[in-house]
Amino acid sequence: MPESPHPFQTLTPSFIMDAVESQGFRCDCRTFALNSYENRVYQVGIEEGQPLIAKFYRPGRWNDLQILEEHTFCRELADQELSVVAPWRNGVGESLFHYGGFGFSLYPRQGGHAPEFDNLDNLLILGRMLGRIHCVGAVHVFRHRPALNVQSFGRDSVALIGERFIPAEYRPSYTAVTDQLLDAIDGCLAEAGPIRQIRTHGDCHAGNILWRGGVPHFVDFDDARTAPAVQDLWMMLSGDRQRQTAQLDALLEGYREFSDFDPRELRLIEALRALRMLHYAAWLASRWEDPIFPGTFPWFNTVRYWGEHILQLREQLAALAEPPLELP
Repeated sequence: MPESPHPFQTLTPSFIMDAVESQGFRCDCRTFALNSYENRVYQVGIEEGQPLIAKFYRPGRWNDLQILEEHTFCRELADQELSVVAPWRNGVGESLFHYGGFGFSLYPRQGGHAPEFDNLDNLLILGRMLGRIHCVGAVHVFRHRPALNVQSFGRDSVALIGERFIPAEYRPSYTAVTDQLLDAIDGCLAEAGPIRQIRTHGDCHAGNILWRGGVPHFVDFDDARTAPAVQDLWMMLSGDRQRQTAQLDALLEGYREFSDFDPRELRLIEALRALRMLHYAAWLASRWEDPIFPGTFPWFNTVRYWGEHILQLREQLAALAEPPLELP
């Protein structure tokens, strides 16, 4: 019996245009798929208007209340004149729509390129923007969106990989290093103590920031979660310890113009990096039935991949044992 098609395979150009036109627009028959794996995102040409970005949500990932919390957060930020790309709202204020079994939203097109995190002047500007974002993020709490925690990002990820994906010859090594890694993460969290949790972007890598005219435009709040503030900072740090310290100093110089930063959060950086590593492998594994994943990530789930993954986890375990970054 042939396998059932993946739900995203129903997103033909005609389906996409019909969904957009259900909100009163007239498409000009131009659709262009953009890089997106968790959801599906398309640029759609509009007659007598600028193209729109149509985002179709992966079925079963977020429920409507969770998606609407993301939209509300973006709208709060936009209302404070922060440069975030918030979803379009119709005449009655709706931003989440349904068509053919999919939830979808529409966004204005935003041009730009990835920021240069090596440029300290850019990091100063990014720090100011994140400080303002976190001021808004601290005003309310997410009631439906989950928090970033060790259970969901760490233990659940390790369980999925260990039970269904890790090759038998690597299982003992994987179990040993992940047990140690999770213990070390717990130790970092205990050492840092109680840390304020706020609404964050959650996924501040270079691909989710569009730089144009000296201004960063934050896009794709799809991973917005309750988390420590440093979750939105650490992914902008790279290089050796000296370089990361300089980058952190530039970021926090701008950040502290608008928001306080608890230096105890620096102890969490490598723990959050470790959780992201575990979660990323589990994310790829959990999406492997989606046809776009094997074609886009052909190196995943090979014997070589798992050997290198275990080595990276061991290196990260060593990083967790190092003293945290310090402010100059």
